[in-house]
Amino acid sequence: MKVIAINGSPRKNWNTATLIKNALEGAESEGAVTELIQLYDLNYKGCKSCFSCKIRRGKSYGSCAVNDDLTSIFMKVENLMLLFWDL
Repeated sequence: MKVIAINGSPRKNWNTATLIKNALEGAESEGAVTELIQLYDLNYKGCKSCFSCKIRRGKSYGSCAVNDDLTSIFMKVENLMLLFWDL
């Protein structure tokens, strides 16, 4: 099993981070492979409302057209979901 945790807090060692790290340690103790992603370490911007993700038959339909540090995170989560649904 793989577990991805995403910390959206700018404080990497405070309450939220502590809770996430404890949860990941618990998952690891049960044999899971874990990954912690710190959003404040990444370079990204919010949605630009370009609607490229919504244009049917478009190049970016169903996914974000902006290529920034979140692109790899989106791919990791998508791959994890595909593994989950294949079970």
